[in-house]
Amino acid sequence: MPSMKKRYYKIRKQPDNDKKILIKPDADIELNSVFSRIGVPEKRTFSPDAFQLKALDAIQHSDCLVTAPTGAGKTWIAERAAEAIIASNPTHPISESTNESAEPNYPLYDHPDHKSHKKKVWYATPLKALTNSIYAQFSKIFGKKNVGILTGDTKENADAAIVIGTTEILRNQLYDAMHTGEDLNCDLVILDEAHYLGDEERGVVWEEIFIYLPVRIPVLMLSATIGNPDHIAGWLETIRGKKCHVIQEHRRPVPLYPLFFHPSGTLQPLLKNAHQPGKKALLHKKTLEFLKDPNPPEISLPGRLPRFSDIMRVLKKFDLLPAIFFLKSRSDCDGAIRLCNTEFISAQPERKAALLKRMEELVSVTPHLARHAQREQVEQTAAAAHHSGHLPAWKVVVETLMSEGLLDAMFATSTVAAGVNFPARSVVILNSDRFNGTDFLPLTASEFQQMTGRAGRRGMDNIGFAILLPGKFMDLNHAARMVSSPPVDVQSQIRIDFSMVLNLLLSHSPEKIRELLKKSFASYMLNRGKQGKYARKVYGHELEHLWEDFLAHLDFLQEEGFVNEDGTLTDDGIWASKLRIDAPLMVAHCLKTGLLPQNDPALLAAIMASFVNEKEFDDESLLKQVLPKLLTREFLDLRKGLRPFAGRMILKGFDAPNLYLQPAATVFSWAQNEPWEDVVKRSVFAEGDLARLILRTGENLRQIAGLTFQFPDIAKTSEDAIALILKEPVVTFYKEQ
Repeated sequence: MPSMKKRYYKIRKQPDNDKKILIKPDADIELNSVFSRIGVPEKRTFSPDAFQLKALDAIQHSDCLVTAPTGAGKTWIAERAAEAIIASNPTHPISESTNESAEPNYPLYDHPDHKSHKKKVWYATPLKALTNSIYAQFSKIFGKKNVGILTGDTKENADAAIVIGTTEILRNQLYDAMHTGEDLNCDLVILDEAHYLGDEERGVVWEEIFIYLPVRIPVLMLSATIGNPDHIAGWLETIRGKKCHVIQEHRRPVPLYPLFFHPSGTLQPLLKNAHQPGKKALLHKKTLEFLKDPNPPEISLPGRLPRFSDIMRVLKKFDLLPAIFFLKSRSDCDGAIRLCNTEFISAQPERKAALLKRMEELVSVTPHLARHAQREQVEQTAAAAHHSGHLPAWKVVVETLMSEGLLDAMFATSTVAAGVNFPARSVVILNSDRFNGTDFLPLTASEFQQMTGRAGRRGMDNIGFAILLPGKFMDLNHAARMVSSPPVDVQSQIRIDFSMVLNLLLSHSPEKIRELLKKSFASYMLNRGKQGKYARKVYGHELEHLWEDFLAHLDFLQEEGFVNEDGTLTDDGIWASKLRIDAPLMVAHCLKTGLLPQNDPALLAAIMASFVNEKEFDDESLLKQVLPKLLTREFLDLRKGLRPFAGRMILKGFDAPNLYLQPAATVFSWAQNEPWEDVVKRSVFAEGDLARLILRTGENLRQIAGLTFQFPDIAKTSEDAIALILKEPVVTFYKEQ
């Protein structure tokens, strides 16, 4: 067993030359009236807003798209809509929650046909973290026996009245329903974060769901950031033949006030009109003076992070904590907590005791969390870092502490803004751009609003604050425009891939698939303004580019023996369609030709990790190291055996992922029970990245494990491989807290 010796995480001492930057708490006199509004609102009996009731009325007889600011109460609509659908089930769920949202404030729907079968609700989200959060919330309201969860690595109570899952799982169930000819066992679909329809990577899944979903099943869509909801509703009405109501709410439940943090430590209004609704945001004259200064004071030395202890002292003086700080990178987030000190939490002994007690409860589930490198820093400063480089279980710890009010500050990358519910009184933004995985691009209005949507806690704050810090990566003019800019329009992201083609050919001829593609959002947008121009450029004036892409995929599948000349699937094509994974065709070719390890679970897990991996590595240097000969030989044989097939893919214009030894070697070590800390230390992955690689590898293995009839040996090996890699701390089995 790994040593339980506690690790000490020293608070970083500031170099003497940092003292040149002096930050003294102060505030512009104009803010007196604004700060006087800070406080906790009076408790009052919950009463639903008009837009919530309109949405509940609309979903009874039509589809419904709700757009409303973060925290406005969109999830309450989902709760009540789900309650209404399953109200007549024999074992009707009784609320286990004392939360106000669990108290219905309207008559339940009266559907006479509810008596015929058990009614079910599917609640889909784009993010596993959000799926887990909604699952926990709905379990408290409806009882755990009435709620199930389905993600790539979690399956519990899948036959429950309410299923919470990722959109990919819902799309896959629709594939299966079309293939078997069975109707999807569902009476309401709720799609949270519906703006993901326009996500470059994931939007195609959402579009497919809308196209394949039976018309009888109503759809409730929820989003805070959609610029063209009427276009989406119009498209859905065209393909589903029923009304789609758009319910919009523009009022924030907690008003937002934007501030500028002057490097001296003086808080100033950012805008001269304080972002009055309907008015263009204009910079305040004092902010303009700062911008016009040829030698403006700096908030930190070049290449250095600000002293966050000083910044927090300013926020503390004016009662603006807790705060979420949005920083550029994961390393900045980890560095920021070292620049905080103990003064605030040490001055509140009862609160510190509560923090220590709750921390102990949360980390007791696994020794790795108990000795986490940042634990002591969090306990001493009530500040934490949160980003994708951390283990999922540690992120849950930080999220819980923040949501329960035990932290003063959380330092996060902007990706945390989407879909996770732990607001604060203030958000502090240091950069006006965001890394999209490839480049740094200016924040869009939707991204900015996702971030500022975390400012102000409903029921806990009268007012929330968005505080902008000056710096090398902050364009104040751009940020000011984003305050009042409308959300960006959602555009179609439909595209063809091999998994889509295989799954559609299970139940459709190529010509019927062409008709399905004509139902796409891209087809609807062809003749509509700027979006029409974009759609015609990408997809063709009559979707000819999209159809040509489909035919190219079809031709290659025919050449490789997965599809017959008449467009039906061969036996190989039928089982290959079940591989809804990262590189389905390459893995299918490996299965056909016996290139994958048949009877060694650790080796199979390692090889599958190389298919999942998305990073580039220098394998030449790794091959010079001492590695298990079995792994090296298997990997090199695989790469050699795949080379002709990958070459044919590339020749036809398709991507063929490079396979690297580094992820395979790392997962091989983990599968052979090497301690987690040793595996991480020797790898080039951050903990969170490695955990994500392992979880996705587990998802891929689970797909292969389902091919028990065609490949019984490797299916069994896949099951064993899953057990080897999905263990603590990658997967943490939480006790009831």
